[in-house]
Parts: sequence; C-alpha cells; structure tokens
Amino acid sequence: MKKQYRTVIIIAVWILLWQLAAMVINKRIIFVGPAEVAAALAGQAVKVEFWVTVCRSSMRICGGFLAAFVLGVLMGILADRCGLLREFLEPAVGLLQSVPVASFVILALIWIGSENLSVLISLIVVFPVIYRNTLQGMKSADEKMLEMARVFRIGPMRTFLYIYRPALMPYLISASRIAFGMAWKSGVAAEVIGVPDRSIGEKLYMAKIYLSTAELFAWTLVIIVISRVLEHLFLLVLGMFDVRRGR
Repeated sequence: MKKQYRTVIIIAVWILLWQLAAMVINKRIIFVGPAEVAAALAGQAVKVEFWVTVCRSSMRICGGFLAAFVLGVLMGILADRCGLLREFLEPAVGLLQSVPVASFVILALIWIGSENLSVLISLIVVFPVIYRNTLQGMKSADEKMLEMARVFRIGPMRTFLYIYRPALMPYLISASRIAFGMAWKSGVAAEVIGVPDRSIGEKLYMAKIYLSTAELFAWTLVIIVISRVLEHLFLLVLGMFDVRRGR
C-alpha cells in the first residue's frame, strides 16, 4: 500500500475514533465531534476577521522565530570561534532554558504589554535551541578538512561554505523542526495570557469564557494546520542551503 493511502486511512481512523469518543461522552460542553468542529471552522472562515486574526498571530510568532533563528545562528558561530563569548553566554542560555515560559510571559507583559508579547516569547523559547544546535554543528566539522583549509590558506568564507556548512545544516534543520512547534505553542500561550486584540490567543480565551468548545477545537485545529504548513515552507527554504540536497 502506498504511503499516501496509508496516511489517508490513518487520518480517517483517528477521525472516526474522535467521533466515537464524542458520541460516548455525549456532552458538547466538554467534548465535541469532528462535524461540530468543521461547522464552527466553516462559520469562522467566511469572516474577514478570521483571516486577519490568523495573519496577525502568524506574523508575530513567525517574526519571533525568525529573529531567534538568525540571532541563534550568528551567536552560535561567534561563540564557537570565541571561547570567552561562549562562557559568557552559557549562564544566560541556561537561564532561558530553565525558567518556565509562564514566568517570562508575566514579566514580558509588564515590560512591553500584550501587543508584541508573542514575538518576544517565541524568540526567548527558540533561541537556546538554535544556539546550542549551531554550536554542536560547528564542532562536528571535519578536523582533517579544517587542517587542509589552513594548510592551503583557504579564506574564512570558503571554509565556512564548504566545510562548516555541510556539518551545520543537519543540526539546523533538526533544531528548526523542534523549535518551530515550540514557537507556536509558547506564542499562542502568551497570547492567551496577554489577550492582544485580533489574535488566536484571544479567540481561544473568548471560547473558554463562553464555553464554546466547538470554537475552541476549531481554533486549535487552525493552529496545528498553520504551524505545520509554515514549518514545511521554512524547512523547504532552509533545505536549499543544504549541500546534501538532491543526493
């Protein structure tokens, strides 16, 4: 059986199990089936505000992710070249990884307000993942190739492109797969706490207030779909820089 058919069958089975669970529980205020969620999503999708909300939240969260990605790669490369910088950054990176997201959200809400809260939280959550994987990728470069580059006096740019880049890309791709999902989870959680206008977090919060379980499930489905689509697009672009591509 082809993979596409297997995927369709697996998804269909999970939807069926979802519907059976809704029928067994039989309390729409607690749990709803796929039909109710599809109806709620269809009702939202015809509204202009729905698309404005999706775009605004996506721009904030993806903006935070991209800022963290660029900063993490640059600081990781610099830290690999400079041991003092690596030691200086280590406590800060460890702190970012250890402090609960909720604590950062509350502090950031005090500092910058709710409008750009998800940008900062996504950046804070993603940066340590990209930074540490960049360090590991740089350290995994072939020492013999680096020695050859020094002997033949190959410039820093060519050394990076032809020796460091092939070692670094697998780490960045793997880190991006993990970090993109983390960015969306933390970004939406920040929006739920900060409740900025026209955000997915606001819609989730209002669905909870009005006990609209179908809308809550519908917006959750939107988050899953949008995050996976954008993650796939980002990985496609990132893959263009991977020299192993097409092998």
